[in-house]
Amino acid sequence: MKHVLVFTMDGCPHCTDFKDMLTKEGIEYIEADINENEEEYSLFVKVTDNEYVPAIMIIEEGTTDAKFYAPDRDFQELEEAITLIREQIA
Repeated sequence: MKHVLVFTMDGCPHCTDFKDMLTKEGIEYIEADINENEEEYSLFVKVTDNEYVPAIMIIEEGTTDAKFYAPDRDFQELEEAITLIREQIA
């Protein structure tokens, strides 16, 4: 099973829109506010060389395998991010 972790920031309109889209699409996710999960987000930023949110990490349960997707690096529009997630969790 794969888990979708979404890094968000309080007050970010793109983050709110993205969470609404995920819910509407029936995609289960775990939200991680970047201010409350600074250490994890810092590692994400280091790996992706990207500080934008919403940022996505897809983790394969029981492994250390993870995929990282960052705005402007891996997707331009939120709809593209939904497609990426669907492809990974299918």
